[in-house]
Amino acid sequence: MFRHHPLLTVMTGLYLAAVGWLTLGPQPRALERASGLWQLLAWLHRHPSLEWIRFSTLEFSANVLMFVPIGVFLLLLLGRRRWWLAVLLGVLLSCGIEFTQLFLPGRVSDVRDLESNSIGAFAGVVIALVLTWPAAVRRRAQARVDAQARADAHPVARAGTAVPTRSASTSTW
Repeated sequence: MFRHHPLLTVMTGLYLAAVGWLTLGPQPRALERASGLWQLLAWLHRHPSLEWIRFSTLEFSANVLMFVPIGVFLLLLLGRRRWWLAVLLGVLLSCGIEFTQLFLPGRVSDVRDLESNSIGAFAGVVIALVLTWPAAVRRRAQARVDAQARADAHPVARAGTAVPTRSASTSTW
């Protein structure tokens, strides 16, 4: 699996390293009032129709968006038939991060993070399934054509064709 997709494997590893740094490294500045999330929130609140958005909503959305590429990468690495494994690995990765955060000073483990990360991984798998669907349909159709061509070329598959059998009295066909 990894040997067949070396670039995808490297990209996945780099992205997972970035997620690891963001979630397990030093506390991000997201909680400081000068951070990008707070600035975005201030900009959103300038529009009356968006005043309902709170920091917790932005944080939840950011966690979902952070795990969407993980779902995509895992599905592309594992294949469409193992979509369930890609979802499971995304959820397990989120569980591992939240469990590890229990033991890190300055970090807070939160069930909402587990939920948002899992939703993101699932959404990434669904997006990848939708994007790879046309290619999967083409491959399946080509496999049927190839199988039919092999069947037509094989003498047993043709109706009315005598199939050579081994004679009991001789060692020849």
